Amino acid sequence: MPELRKDPVTGRWVIIATDRAKRPSDFVRESVMPRGVPVCPFCPGQEQRTPPEVLAYRNGNAPNEPGWSLRVIPNKVPALRVEGEIDRQGEGLYDKMTGIGAHEVIIETPEHLSTLATLHEKRIEDLFWAFRDRILDLRKDRRLRYILLFKNHGEAAGASLEHTHSQLIALPVVPKRVQEEIAGSRRYFDFKERCIYCDIVRQELEAGARVILETDHCVAIAPYAPRFPFETWILPRAHQSHFEEAEAPTLQSLAWLFRAMLRKMDKVLERPPYNLVIHTSPIQEGPNPHYHWHIELIPKLTKVAGFEWGTGFYLNPTPPEEAAQFLREAGLS
Repeated sequence: MPELRKDPVTGRWVIIATDRAKRPSDFVRESVMPRGVPVCPFCPGQEQRTPPEVLAYRNGNAPNEPGWSLRVIPNKVPALRVEGEIDRQGEGLYDKMTGIGAHEVIIETPEHLSTLATLHEKRIEDLFWAFRDRILDLRKDRRLRYILLFKNHGEAAGASLEHTHSQLIALPVVPKRVQEEIAGSRRYFDFKERCIYCDIVRQELEAGARVILETDHCVAIAPYAPRFPFETWILPRAHQSHFEEAEAPTLQSLAWLFRAMLRKMDKVLERPPYNLVIHTSPIQEGPNPHYHWHIELIPKLTKVAGFEWGTGFYLNPTPPEEAAQFLREAGLS
């Protein structure tokens, strides 16, 4: 019997289509297998083919030269630009503003054929430190209000280059999706004087059915009302509203858990394309008691079509309890 489930934060409805229930082997998907290219602008020795780096972890070599383990550069074709001033205008009932912001690429490793699932745990920790370092730098710019960190892995998930990388886009506005999460969290806090994400973590750990992995500092769960099959949320156990305020024990724990999740997904879903998004509080706001940063990890197994666009509902053929069980029981090799 199909179920309609309501996301407790945003109020978004999801249909868990049990009549169409799918196991991992039932999905038709595009597996991501490294191919290699003759010349890649993200590989060592090609640094002059990219904009100058804004951050790099390296072993004493000169900037924009080989010898780095992680490198952050401005996007060569940015969605937004740092230069200029914000100019808000109206055209009748329409609003517009200048495209001020920042768009950066985080090259996660010099190894062209590696993926986050195959990298050493310390390299993934370095990635999270780079995310943190770049937010702490960019939030000094008072024109910027929100920083989105995301990764598209595989062509089907939106990646334009094979060499593994993530992206950062700093915006002069807070995205509507984030506003909906914050507003839903605030309503819950105003009524119960508790963070809804803290309550979700507590309830899921007690119930166990949707818990995939846990450490002393973080937990990975299949959310109660997932939009997509095998959608996973990773949350810190302790309340924290801003990702950039995470400390070393949390980032170390997060690196282990995140790598383990990717390896499980690679095993169960045969190296699927995926999207990674970090949801955090707006950068110009101080710590708040109602919002809790978290990571959304979404394998690209289904397509958003007319029903989803027309209703705002999502149709998911795999119950989260089953998805969590498949992933929980999978090994890490």
